[in-house]
Amino acid sequence: MAGHSHWANIAIKKGRADKLKGKLFGKLSRALIVAAQHGGADPASNLALRYAIDKARKASMPKDNIERAIKKGCGGTDESYSDVVYEGYGPGGVAVLCDILTENRNRTAGEIRKIFEVRGGRLGSVGCVAWMFERKGVFLVPAKHVDENTLYSAAIDAGADDVKLSGESYEVLCAPESFHKVADALEAAKIPVEVGELQRVPASTVDLDADNSRRMLKLIEALEDQDDVQSVTANYNIPDEIMAEAMSGT
Repeated sequence: MAGHSHWANIAIKKGRADKLKGKLFGKLSRALIVAAQHGGADPASNLALRYAIDKARKASMPKDNIERAIKKGCGGTDESYSDVVYEGYGPGGVAVLCDILTENRNRTAGEIRKIFEVRGGRLGSVGCVAWMFERKGVFLVPAKHVDENTLYSAAIDAGADDVKLSGESYEVLCAPESFHKVADALEAAKIPVEVGELQRVPASTVDLDADNSRRMLKLIEALEDQDDVQSVTANYNIPDEIMAEAMSGT
């Protein structure tokens, strides 16, 4: 995973997801509610809702839970969430972005600030690190399960910006507005996608030593455990052996 920090972060989240299904479903429900509140219940005309539904399905969220959350968003709840991005710095000067959905900004800000401080980081001001990231649709396709020419043709014809081999997988990048078109094209071509997400992709990364790597992973884990946090993105680069240690749960 060295050199591909945003995929490492995704892999860690995927590995922990099975242990935290209840918390994960709560976060996904919140995203569904907000998407339905802002754009209605039809995913064909509400791309934010379609993305939220796709993400919930990939996490094996029950259909009834998905439908219930959408109904709540369309008038079945008085809950009102604010969409906030908190920015800060982790160990080693790593840039960190947290996408938040919260009912209480003051409470959430205090909790996020404390997590940063306890884990060796600090919460920053608005705009302090956001400029280091670009929002992209990102797909991870295992190389052993796909022919390169087939993948390239399907992805580029659908509007992808780039297809490149990264270790044992291909990375497919596209503009956010092309995300669903590329996803549909990969599905139509029967290309297996391990990860398909809208991500904040860093323009550059920070190489971490073993100590800061462990501290950074603990900060990421603590932030993701906070109920209001929808996603965490950081521009770290972690040595292979430390990432292997994290993936094994040791």
